[in-house]
Amino acid sequence: MSLRDIVLGIIILVAGLYALRRAWIGVLLWTWISTMNPHRFAWGFLASAPVAAFSAGVALLGLAFTKERRSPFIGLPVTILALFVVWMTISWLMSRDISEEYWTWNRSAKIYLMIFVTLAVLQTKEHIMAFAWVLIGSLAVLGAKGGFFTLITLGNYRVWGPPDSFIAGNNEFALALIMIIPLVYFLQLQVTRKMWRHTLSVVMLLCAVAALGSYSRGALVAIVAMGCVFWWRSPKKGEVAVFIFLIAIVMIPMLPEEWWGRMDTISEYQTDASAMGRINAWGVAWEVAKHHFFGAGMSYQYPDYFLLYGKYEAIVRAAHSIYFEILGNHGFIGLFLFLLLWITTYRDAGWLRKNAHNEPHTLWAAQLGAMAQVSLVGYAVGGAFLSLGYFDLPYNLMVLVVMTKKWVTSKTWQCEKVSHKP
Repeated sequence: MSLRDIVLGIIILVAGLYALRRAWIGVLLWTWISTMNPHRFAWGFLASAPVAAFSAGVALLGLAFTKERRSPFIGLPVTILALFVVWMTISWLMSRDISEEYWTWNRSAKIYLMIFVTLAVLQTKEHIMAFAWVLIGSLAVLGAKGGFFTLITLGNYRVWGPPDSFIAGNNEFALALIMIIPLVYFLQLQVTRKMWRHTLSVVMLLCAVAALGSYSRGALVAIVAMGCVFWWRSPKKGEVAVFIFLIAIVMIPMLPEEWWGRMDTISEYQTDASAMGRINAWGVAWEVAKHHFFGAGMSYQYPDYFLLYGKYEAIVRAAHSIYFEILGNHGFIGLFLFLLLWITTYRDAGWLRKNAHNEPHTLWAAQLGAMAQVSLVGYAVGGAFLSLGYFDLPYNLMVLVVMTKKWVTSKTWQCEKVSHKP
C-alpha cells in the first residue's frame, strides 16, 4: 500500500460520506472518478478497487435522501437522450447475442443513468460552476501533464490517456483534450486574478501540445476546425490568435520526422491500410443498418458481417467513427436520435450565447454557450474518425448547457448572490 493509495482513498471516502448529506457532492465525486480515473494512477490496492461503483452508489443514495431534487427533463436534448437510451436498449435486446453485448450496454447505461442523476441534483450556479471546474479540470490536469511530457521528450514519444478508460488510446485522448481547450478558456474568462489567468493559459497551451504529441491524424484535423471556430467565437480574438500562433511556434520546430510522416498519410489514405480499413468498416456499418432495422446491437463487429459486406477486406475492425459506430449498432433511427441530440445541444448553446450576454449576472452563461459550441465542433469533426459514441464527456457538456439554460430562463440568477470567482 503506497502513500498515494492512502491519501486518495481518504479523499474518496470523506467525499463519499459527505455526499450522503449533500447529494451534489456525490455527483462531483462520480464526475471526477469517471473522467480522470485518478485511482488508475495509484500503485496499490486502489488501482483495481471498485472506486467508480462506490462514487455512483453514494451519488444515488444522496439523490434518494435529498429533498433538493427536480425532474431531470429540463430541456429538449434530455428528452432526446432518453429516447436514444430506450432505442439503444431495444437494439441491444434485439441483437444476436444479448449476453455477449451486455457488458457494453451496461457500461453505457450506467453513464446515462448518472447523466440523469446529475441533471436532477445540480440546480444553482454554485452547482453548475463546481461541476464545470471538476469536469474540465479533471482532463485539463492530464492534458497539462501530457503536454509537459511532449515538451521534455521533444515529441519523440506518443501521449496516452488514463488506463482502462474510454480515452486510454492516444487518438481518443487527443480528442478529449481538443474538446477541453475551449472549456478551459471559458474558466479563464471567469477568474479575475492574473495568476489564475496565466496558469490557465499555460494549461491550454500544454493541452494543445499534448493533443499534437499524441500523433493522432484525426486530432490534427479536429484541432484545425476547432481552432477556426474558437477564434471566431472568442470575444478576445487577438488573444486567441496569439495563443494559436504560440502553439505553432512551440510545436512545429520540435516535431520529429515520424510525426510529419504520419500526418502525410492523411492525403495518401488510399495507400494507408489503417485508413482503408476504416472506410471498409464504415461500409459494413451502412450495410448492417440497411439490412437490420434495429442495427446489430451494441457492436456490429461480427466476422460474418465483415465477410458478407466488406468491400476491401474481411478483417473485423472498429468503426473509428461516432457516426458509423451508432449507425451500425443502432440503425438509422439510432443515428437520427444521436445526431438530433447534438444538434439541439448546439442550438441551446447558441441560445445562451445570444440571449445571456445582456445581463452582467448571466454573462458567464453566454460565454459557456459560445465555448460549448466550439467544443462540440471538435467532437463532431474529431469524432468522425474515432469510436467514441458513448464517451461521457460530450454528454456532460450537454448537461452543462441544458442546466445553464434552465438557470437563465428561470431567472434563478436574480436571487443567487454567491460569488464563484477564485
